[in-house]
Amino acid sequence: MLPGSHPALISPPLPEVTHLPSAVLLADAFSEFIATSSRLEASYRELQGEVYSLGVELGERNTALSASLAQNQAMRLALEQVVDSMPCGVMVVDSAGSISMSNAETARLLELDAITAAHGQPATLREVACHSGLNFDALFAADITDASQEFSIQTPAGKRWLEIRNRSLFLQANREGKPDQSILILRDITAQKRAEQDREAARNAMAAAEVTAILAHEIRNPLASLELFAELIEHDDVRRDEWISNLRAGIRSLSATVDNVLSFQSSGAAKLVSVVLAVVVEDAIEFIRPLAEQVGIVFEWRGRNSKLRVNGVESALRQVMLNLFANAIRHTPTGGKVTVSLQGDRAGRAILKCSDTGSGIRRDQIGRVFERGFSGNGDSSGLGLAVCERIMQQHGGRISVSSGARSGACFRLDFPALERVVA
Repeated sequence: MLPGSHPALISPPLPEVTHLPSAVLLADAFSEFIATSSRLEASYRELQGEVYSLGVELGERNTALSASLAQNQAMRLALEQVVDSMPCGVMVVDSAGSISMSNAETARLLELDAITAAHGQPATLREVACHSGLNFDALFAADITDASQEFSIQTPAGKRWLEIRNRSLFLQANREGKPDQSILILRDITAQKRAEQDREAARNAMAAAEVTAILAHEIRNPLASLELFAELIEHDDVRRDEWISNLRAGIRSLSATVDNVLSFQSSGAAKLVSVVLAVVVEDAIEFIRPLAEQVGIVFEWRGRNSKLRVNGVESALRQVMLNLFANAIRHTPTGGKVTVSLQGDRAGRAILKCSDTGSGIRRDQIGRVFERGFSGNGDSSGLGLAVCERIMQQHGGRISVSSGARSGACFRLDFPALERVVA
């Protein structure tokens, strides 16, 4: 002990520090805790960033959705305005018959204003059918996706016609295969129907006028011959019986001409029978020969012994011959000649030719001689040759014409020939 020191103030020697295993573990655990806390803090900051980003994105999407909803609403309003302004009715019906959309034109066309005022807007197609009297079942009965039908409605203003088209929409496939919705398009076709009726009336009037004109033309030639026969009967006692016979034949021919013109205008097909063509031609020549002799024209017939048969109507074929022969007489001067020939060709056709020694047909007119109403010199109605062409077509044949300079005209008739007459 040092002099002057107090025994109690003298510090004892410090013990030697030793590292215990528990302290080491505690320090390691604390270090791990610090590291984990740091990682958690970093993850939390990262999570906060992601939450912020998601919030920003969600806000942008909400804004875009709101804009899209507003745009869809605007488009819907625009679509409704377009549908309401359409000149046709539009009605959308689901598979149960409920109406999800209907425009103003539909109410006007079906006159739904009364039921709307009393009961409100019709909710089902059945209500519309009950009020309008239209049967929509036929539109939905057909197993097609696009069907249309015409309906007539009797209104105080008169009859109206509606065309309703059903367009099926398959929005989703269902088990029964039925459409989810149907769009009904309604159009007022009253004006179109009335125009069709007016056109039909005009066609009938034109047909009647055409029959009148053809009759007036076609009976002119037989009447001229009948007048001549009556004069011959009065002054020729020797051949009076012959002229009386010709007069009676002419009357029968005139009656057949009227029947022929009426059947010519009808839409039905003519009943063709087997006819010996030479017999028809010779009857027509003998009937018109006195008229030719009166104006100094000679008829030469080169087919009297032909046995060719054709399918035809005898009165109609005789009318063709009379028209051709009268046309030849009219365009042949006094002292001229008309030659008629009949023969068959290798193709099995019967060829009849009628040529004259008249002035012929001008080159610029030859392509129009069969047009109805065309007359080269304006001295006829222009129906005779048109009638000939029509009758030839009805008989499955054709008629053509050729003409040289100052050499007259030659008309050629081609018939599908049948067998020859067995003697």
